[in-house]
Amino acid sequence: MVRSIMTILTESIDNMWPMLTIFLVVIAVVRVAAIKNHNEKLVFYKEFSNLLFIIYILLLYELLTRAELNTVRGYNLVPFSEMFRYEIGSTSFYLNVVGNIVIFIPFGYLISTYIKPKRILSILIVSVISSATVEFVQLCIGRSFDVDDIILNSLGAIIGFLIYIGLGAIKKHLPGIFKKDIIYNILCFIILIIMVLYLLSRMGVNII
Repeated sequence: MVRSIMTILTESIDNMWPMLTIFLVVIAVVRVAAIKNHNEKLVFYKEFSNLLFIIYILLLYELLTRAELNTVRGYNLVPFSEMFRYEIGSTSFYLNVVGNIVIFIPFGYLISTYIKPKRILSILIVSVISSATVEFVQLCIGRSFDVDDIILNSLGAIIGFLIYIGLGAIKKHLPGIFKKDIIYNILCFIILIIMVLYLLSRMGVNII
């Protein structure tokens, strides 16, 4: 592939690190203040999950509106016509088919942790509306509207939902210590440190 998905993701983060940094700090400070003022219980991993969802949405916008990923203009309303046009294994196939699935897997997982759906239909409705909104906005800014993207995005969201269900089932069979909030708080804190160090490195600040 000329441009891998990871390369595009890294470039997107490079473009957005100022906004991501501001959002990280402002939202975290406001949320901590709200918890303190209302005497709420702080469950770090749940707050961190909500913060990740916001960051993910910002990155999703950047990825889905990148010019090099949206070179086609116009619209396609015929299901499956575009996704089968790409040769399996080609750069276009990975970016436009596999990429559209993978990019929505975190969406399905994160919204599942938030709304805790009992049926897959809830995730399907949310993902279709969200993806259709993205496609409509792309059409309005001179890009393309593709019903195949909605199908692929929704498939990715469903995979994310299944991962959520699978992890939930695994958690029920874990030893008691792995069901405690402290374990997930520590894990999320480590991830937060890695994120902060990464953002600092993009700013040119080398701590290590």
